[in-house]
Amino acid sequence: MEEITLGQLLQAVNGTLLGPFQNPSAIMQKVDTDSRNMHPGSLFIPLVGDRFDGHAYINAALESGAVGCLTARERESYREDKFYVKVANTQRALRDLAAWYKARFDIPFVAVTGSVGKTTAKDMIAAVLGTRFRVLKTEGNFNNNIGLPLTILRLDRTVQVCVLEMGMDRPGEIDYLADIVRPDVGVITNIGDAHIERLGSRENIFKAKCELLPHIQKNGLLVLNGDDPLLATLRGSTPVKTVFCGQGEGLDYRAQTVGGDGESHILCRLTTPNMDRQVRIPALGEHMIYPALIASAVGEFFGLTADEIQQGLTRFVPTRMRMNILRRDGQITILDDTYNANPQSMRAAISVLADSHSAWKVAVLGDMLELGPFAPALHTEVGECLGREKIDCLIAVGEMSAYIAQGARDSGVPQVHHCPDKEAAKTLLEQVVRPDSTILVKASRGMQLEELTAFLMEHTIPAKN
Repeated sequence: MEEITLGQLLQAVNGTLLGPFQNPSAIMQKVDTDSRNMHPGSLFIPLVGDRFDGHAYINAALESGAVGCLTARERESYREDKFYVKVANTQRALRDLAAWYKARFDIPFVAVTGSVGKTTAKDMIAAVLGTRFRVLKTEGNFNNNIGLPLTILRLDRTVQVCVLEMGMDRPGEIDYLADIVRPDVGVITNIGDAHIERLGSRENIFKAKCELLPHIQKNGLLVLNGDDPLLATLRGSTPVKTVFCGQGEGLDYRAQTVGGDGESHILCRLTTPNMDRQVRIPALGEHMIYPALIASAVGEFFGLTADEIQQGLTRFVPTRMRMNILRRDGQITILDDTYNANPQSMRAAISVLADSHSAWKVAVLGDMLELGPFAPALHTEVGECLGREKIDCLIAVGEMSAYIAQGARDSGVPQVHHCPDKEAAKTLLEQVVRPDSTILVKASRGMQLEELTAFLMEHTIPAKN
């Protein structure tokens, strides 16, 4: 973040200065929202949630090095050496500050949303653009109404392109985020069942994702998955230039998988308006053609050559716990895809497991959250997918995963185990892991199955056949 003054802050958030400190030239060099992780010279913004109120930690933040804070209420006392800026709502003030700060940078912004694959698409776009530009991208789970503004506030004069991921779990959130960003390029990866508990239907999810469209700059670009039946309905009705990606005939950007080793990469044929070549993608699964096509479309919009795009795709590195390929002794491969899960990403991950060359294929799957009344049927369908893909063994973890187990039994999976919790799963893992195994570990974020990935890497001893 570049330095901003107290006077600029007051203007950006329409705030009122409280207390004896009155120097408008005071400098802040960072914005923090966690009092436990303060940096000297920071502005502390106390956020308010259902189970916490950051205002209780203002004094601790100031003691830890913050030069001042925002506050939605007056304080009982004020330090003379710190500033206090009163605002109506601290989260809204964070949004306003980010929008004001963004306006200082005359660089293009790319916004990525979708039910599945938005993190992978964001990372692949950043890898491609990074062959020519200095890129700032969303890190970790900073894709919501707190994380996105904080990412924007990391901008400095070295950044040439900013790639931002936008998540949502209710109507209005994409509109809120996109209004801050006003992107030059918008991307929607697909429409799936993630967060269907709150939105009620795929059609409502589609409408929520489309909140991005009116915020794209008029000379910008919209990149859509042309194989998605709902996104395909947007053809001819979008407010900006739009390109469609996928496998289908007549799409602007097309790809087909043509090979791979089942262990580290796939090979695909990319056909775009400016190139037609075979490209090596350092990731597994046919679904990886979609982020590759999206990144190619964005790269061509920014004038990159075919060689630069290919170089960027080969440099792609997935975010931690996003289908990371881990290896250990005994010819054991662990597919760590524990960051999150929904029905579409579960099926894609199972397909990757099925394509592995190992003799023994194990799926360790946990609950998919936020599916509401659709959860039993959607979990059952995942279990049935295991049978169709000829997976050898399932360890299902959690309450709803009992439906995965039932679907797997009904579809003929040879070994099916259901565990109420991770501790029970650990005992089973020690029994089922064999030499020449590939093990997929996947569940929704709230299940924290990365604990089982760590257990597999550190404690299990391959059982003998």
